[in-house]
Amino acid sequence: MITRDSQLINKQWITDSRQVSGVGADEQLAASVFFAIRGDHHDGHDFIGELYRKGVRQFVVERVALTPDRRTELLAYADAQFIEVDSSLKTLQDLAAEHRRQFRIPIIGITGSNGKTIVKEWLAQLLADDYVVAKSPKSYNSQLGVPLSVHGLTAGHTLGIFEAGISKAHEMQTLEAIIQPSVGIFTNMGTAHDEGFRTRKQKIAEKLRLFIRVNTLIYCSDYAEIDDEVRLLLTAVNPKMQLITWALTGKEATYQASLDKDRLSLRGQLATHQLKLPFTDPASVENLIHCLVTMLTLRSWTNDELQSRLNRLRPVSMRLEQKEGINNCVLIDDSYNNDVVGLQLALRFLNQQNTRNRRVVILSDVLQSGQPEAELYEQVGALMRTQEVDLFIGIGPVVSRNARFFGDSSLFYATTDDFLTQFPFGNLRDSTVLIKGARPFSFERIVHRLERKVHGTVLEINLDALTHNLNYYREKVGPETQIMVMVKAFAYGSGSAEVAQLLQYHRVDYLAVAYADEGVSLRHNGVDLPIMVMNPAPETFAALLEYNLEPEIYSMRLLREWGRFVAEVNEQKPVGVALTQPSRPNAPYAMHLKIDTGMHRLGFLENEIPDVAGYLKQHPLLHVATVFSHLVGADEAQFNSFSQQQYETFLRSTASLERELGYRQTRHLLNSAGIVRFPDFRLDMVRLGIGLYGVEASGIDPLSLQTVGTLRTVISQIKAVRAGESVGYSRRGWLDHDARIATLAIGYADGYDRRLGNGVGEVWVNGTRCPTVGNVCMDMTMIDVTQAFASEGDEVVIFGKDVSILDLARRIGTIPYEILTGVSERVKRVFFKEGN
Repeated sequence: MITRDSQLINKQWITDSRQVSGVGADEQLAASVFFAIRGDHHDGHDFIGELYRKGVRQFVVERVALTPDRRTELLAYADAQFIEVDSSLKTLQDLAAEHRRQFRIPIIGITGSNGKTIVKEWLAQLLADDYVVAKSPKSYNSQLGVPLSVHGLTAGHTLGIFEAGISKAHEMQTLEAIIQPSVGIFTNMGTAHDEGFRTRKQKIAEKLRLFIRVNTLIYCSDYAEIDDEVRLLLTAVNPKMQLITWALTGKEATYQASLDKDRLSLRGQLATHQLKLPFTDPASVENLIHCLVTMLTLRSWTNDELQSRLNRLRPVSMRLEQKEGINNCVLIDDSYNNDVVGLQLALRFLNQQNTRNRRVVILSDVLQSGQPEAELYEQVGALMRTQEVDLFIGIGPVVSRNARFFGDSSLFYATTDDFLTQFPFGNLRDSTVLIKGARPFSFERIVHRLERKVHGTVLEINLDALTHNLNYYREKVGPETQIMVMVKAFAYGSGSAEVAQLLQYHRVDYLAVAYADEGVSLRHNGVDLPIMVMNPAPETFAALLEYNLEPEIYSMRLLREWGRFVAEVNEQKPVGVALTQPSRPNAPYAMHLKIDTGMHRLGFLENEIPDVAGYLKQHPLLHVATVFSHLVGADEAQFNSFSQQQYETFLRSTASLERELGYRQTRHLLNSAGIVRFPDFRLDMVRLGIGLYGVEASGIDPLSLQTVGTLRTVISQIKAVRAGESVGYSRRGWLDHDARIATLAIGYADGYDRRLGNGVGEVWVNGTRCPTVGNVCMDMTMIDVTQAFASEGDEVVIFGKDVSILDLARRIGTIPYEILTGVSERVKRVFFKEGN
């Protein structure tokens, strides 16, 4: 053990074992340091051994985590160094602050409720010709994200732009010490994270801590609460600070702004700028004015110079999307974000995907890195080796002339046009392809070329929302209770393999599928978590063993058939079984017993437990991994007493089984609704289903979950139809007014239920709810867009945040499960991450 290493600042920092996929003492890994951080859901100390085997040799560990057993474990890693600290996160933050103090360049610090990331990204675009900009990747603004962002500062950078977000009191003072901004931007104040503060004023005051040492603070004085707190509190702490304000309301400010459609007038003491804005929605206008005022604060600009920069501005895509590609490929589209830290994040996401064995990275020149060219591409080349990339494609003159840092499995093209015209696309098959490029390279053209073309209906799956929901239930059950997640029925329509891989990445304990072929598919896609099969059949038993799947056993007939099969296999010991089951003779085979406590669907009744136990004692090869039951009415308070009765029956049954068999089985009873309504029933494990996908079935805490799936389609045609005319099959859609009727590219074959026709269903068109008209067709649906601003080709939301699945289900007298699972597999799934 050692106590300190002054060279930690200059090493590569690893905070998540999943960032590393390579095996062996790669030079880059050997020069890295892992900070073992104890979080809400994982303890980094649990993964030291895994990282050591991959080649990491230096670790920052917390004294409180070093139990005698763990110290004994660490002694086995003879050539590793362990730095003992009180807090790994605090040490990382202190090192980042020390790193920041080495630089004397302007640093812009941004905080606020909304717009932080957009303002940061737009400022970086607008100032790219004048500065070499270091910035936070995506929305890296947390207690961990900020130090990792600031650690990216290099001697070559001439400007830093970092955002800071907080969710509770006393967090910002830590981030201020790391960022140490010279210029501050306070974007606005909204309701986000209100629960972490006593009052709105306290939240503003806490955010203002980022600016206690800035030379200049920029904000909109129309936000009276912000203006009041700045002048009352912040000026007392930082009296030499210059306040640069702007207003759209005519309130006194440094800059007066006025808007006429897309024309902005920005009047200051020295000049008035008349500018045409590229985006005119209220949020974008506010963000653009923040950017313009910041630019005018840094130096003087002519009107033409500002307009030229605005004309080049592009929308900011913070989404890293996963899409279906040509030739059975999967695409990871991060085509408008390109910096080293962002590349590391994207590679981490690439590493998470196991649906295709071959990994391909298409990367443009990395701009604004601030690093010497050779040093930068040596680092990028090392990242490709560490992440075991099979084919690297570099596009751009700079990466091309640094080809020596990439292995034989690499190709280089001077321009995007060269790649599109020369690359043999037919050879790109069965691969996961990461596409990551700086904006000037127009990599959206590459995405378009590689994306599989389907009709315009898409089910978008928000992986960040899914992770949020998983963590919500994790907090409900606590760290001692395991979680089994249901991914049957195509993961409730969301895409089994992709969802299962995310769950594996977040280290859930078990998955459950309905049929053996679903489990086999997950194994083919690289999922190695334990999997319970809920409807096994004797003809699938061989597949269960071959792919290490564990059957649910619910009847004596099925138990005996499984027992006979296992006995025959154990006697024969056929080739291949040893790959998936313990290789030693007479090893137990895992199974799951279902108890019928009142559902009366499948399962053993309580009085059958002695017979079950007797059979199992006679067949010691069979091992009961878990025993479970299902609450009949966990989502309805009227059945509370029956749920209590089921719980008691289950406890008696499992206690009897444990006594008879001589070992304890993992017990699970609760589904998603039960986790919320019956926390005392959580036992050893819970089963998470519909709640993961954003539906809080108990109705007690619906606002705590985030929408995971958004079903979108497009308007194929709009036509004017007079009152008295009919629309659709069987002339069911009679109009009592002159109407604009839009035809959508979705029908019941896509999963839009026929019962939603004739005005029962509504969809979201550019901010307006529009009713259906006439019968839903197989591939098309008609809606009335008379009250909406709508054009052909516009996007329409069928369900999502603005049209809830719960609402759709109520309209046709069904449940959200049917809506979700009814989305046809012919509808393309797009998986995306909004943040980091």
